[in-house]
Amino acid sequence: MTTLVVHESMFGNTRTVAHAITPDLPGPVEVVDVVDAPTPLPPDVDLLVVGGPTHAFSMSRATTRHDAVTQGAGPDHEALGIREWLDGLPPSPHVAVAAFDTRIAKVRHLPGSAAKAASKVVARHHLGHVIGVESFYVDDVAGPLREGEVERARTWARSLVPGDLVDAD
Repeated sequence: MTTLVVHESMFGNTRTVAHAITPDLPGPVEVVDVVDAPTPLPPDVDLLVVGGPTHAFSMSRATTRHDAVTQGAGPDHEALGIREWLDGLPPSPHVAVAAFDTRIAKVRHLPGSAAKAASKVVARHHLGHVIGVESFYVDDVAGPLREGEVERARTWARSLVPGDLVDAD
């Protein structure tokens, strides 16, 4: 089984989660920034994990990424995010897909989530079958991740290993 983790991270929090979950995913595991993500998916990818920040109740857009840059984020992701990358993928129904996002804890009860939006795009464009969606919380726009979120992310990653996708050794 091969896993690809694609992340979009403006302030480094989503990147931290992406790297933290890799030891708990079936491997080999490759972690790539969305600006370096392959299109189409390599044919050997069985599990795709996509992570991005929640901006304005959904996945980021060019305007929300620009706003993040004005708040101190690096300009690396201003042009391309998870939304555009997913929109550019051809159908790949054999792939199991999980999505996660990072979002501000103080608004955790508001509707909208980048992970939920990504899972809807996956289903709508037949990019795979969704096996998990989760949000991880930061203290403020720039972070940091709340205490315990990295451990919670690793637990979530272990839950993503579908029994029928793991090769018996």
